[in-house]
Amino acid sequence: METESEPYVRLATLRQLHQVVAELNTARSLADTLQTVADGVVNGLGYELACVNLVRPDGDLVVAAFAGNPAAEALITGRVGSRESWDRRLAMGEAWGALRFIPHTEGWVLDEDDVPQWYTEGPEPRFEDEWHPSDRLFAPMYATGGSGGELLGVISVDRPRNGRRPGAWGREALQMYAFQAAIAISNARLRANMQRALVRLEREQQALRASEESFRQAFEYAPSGMAIAEMGGDQHGRILRTNDALCRLLGRPASAMRRHSFSDLVHPEDIGTLLRTSAEGGRAELRFGRRDGTYVWVSLRNSVVADAADGPRFLLTHVEDIEERKRRELQLAHRASHDSLTGLPNSAELRARLSARLCRRPHAGQPSTVDSLDAAYDNSGLYGGAHAAAHGHGHGHAGPTGAQHGAHGEFDHHVHTVAPPEESEADDGTKGLAVLFCDLDGFKSINDRFGHHTGDAVLIEVARRLTSGVRDGDTVARLGGDEFVVLADGLGKADAQDLAVRLRNAIIPPIRVDGRAVRVGASFGIGWAHCGMSADEVLHSADQRMYVEKRSRAKQHRRAG
Repeated sequence: METESEPYVRLATLRQLHQVVAELNTARSLADTLQTVADGVVNGLGYELACVNLVRPDGDLVVAAFAGNPAAEALITGRVGSRESWDRRLAMGEAWGALRFIPHTEGWVLDEDDVPQWYTEGPEPRFEDEWHPSDRLFAPMYATGGSGGELLGVISVDRPRNGRRPGAWGREALQMYAFQAAIAISNARLRANMQRALVRLEREQQALRASEESFRQAFEYAPSGMAIAEMGGDQHGRILRTNDALCRLLGRPASAMRRHSFSDLVHPEDIGTLLRTSAEGGRAELRFGRRDGTYVWVSLRNSVVADAADGPRFLLTHVEDIEERKRRELQLAHRASHDSLTGLPNSAELRARLSARLCRRPHAGQPSTVDSLDAAYDNSGLYGGAHAAAHGHGHGHAGPTGAQHGAHGEFDHHVHTVAPPEESEADDGTKGLAVLFCDLDGFKSINDRFGHHTGDAVLIEVARRLTSGVRDGDTVARLGGDEFVVLADGLGKADAQDLAVRLRNAIIPPIRVDGRAVRVGASFGIGWAHCGMSADEVLHSADQRMYVEKRSRAKQHRRAG
């Protein structure tokens, strides 16, 4: 009979317990740890059979390790028992501290549940404390070591080698072992999770390195320009990195590009477009400055690369050269708005420019000196703007101004176009928009005698002389045939009459075509544009005055020769 009170028995048990617990910490994996737990019960605690049931993520328990009987191990390893059946077992029988003992007199009701179990044979016990083959002893393992923590698993033991139910010291040893086994299993799980996390991290880092390399190659060798710029803060838009294609497009080395922001490179007129695109992302068409001082049209597409925690981090910018397309578009727009023979604005463009200065509401009052000067020299008005200046004499496209809003009933910011009073021939100092309608005298006979080639040459030369005789910002347009119109802003009556005389005198000198000198004259009618009139009404008024002027002069004076 076991004499557990004797000191040497307890000392021997402690030695065995210390040895098997030490072995728990040498296992390399979770599976090895579980098998070491089962082996330790058999080798160090004096039981012939031991089974480790591990809680799965779904809550059920699986037989994860078995020791003591290869046949039973093959029979039940890997089988699963429901959590409900296990909870029932751990609530039955006798509580030996943290252990749960179910004697054979109560355990028969568990024979048909779904918990994997083995059956051992043996004689009926002869003594009260003798082990019965149907007795069951469970040692629960909790995450915190006590019964109040999360259940990790259950150690099932059977057939003590001494044939007796464990005494107080044996129970204490098994309970202490279950406590250490729970720690070892938790540590093994932690190591396994760490290993999986390290493997996953390494794979993610490899994928990240591969992605970064793919991005680098795509960025560096892209056929169109690419750039990375800062997002937000005082350095918003500062260029951090560019590829070779963008450096070639702008004629700047990468080191010089990093000293600039996009706002340093963009055309001043396109700053607003750039800022909107930088803040919101998306696509825009604007002009970038080259190293030689010229500008190139580009299509800019910004992608805002954001960080979930810190907000936007930087801008990934794609820059595509669209200079050729823009040139074709401008050529098409110029062809649509200009006469193909003389290069002057055509009838549609003339009407558009004239309509831009007119609103539907007549202006009753006289303009102030400031209004008159604004009307004559306003850079954003009828003939102003960088585009008009680039083409000279206002032959370019005139952008819309606040006057267009007046055509829709918004007059607050519109500078009204006024005309000198028609009641008096005297010049009272009023400045307005003069419309000089020019019709060539004697042109038809030149066309009929010498052919269209000569007639075309005469029209081209007349257009050149008219253009040379007006100010920058004035408009010279060809209505068609031998009719031309001059728009001259900021003139009084005397100024307009002087201009008509100068232009007529410029047209009169002979024009040489293919060694032949031909001459044409010109009749001018002076009309005045003012708000409340339409463009057609203004042109019709000037046309009528031209015919009045033509009929008032003798035929021999109308033709130059």
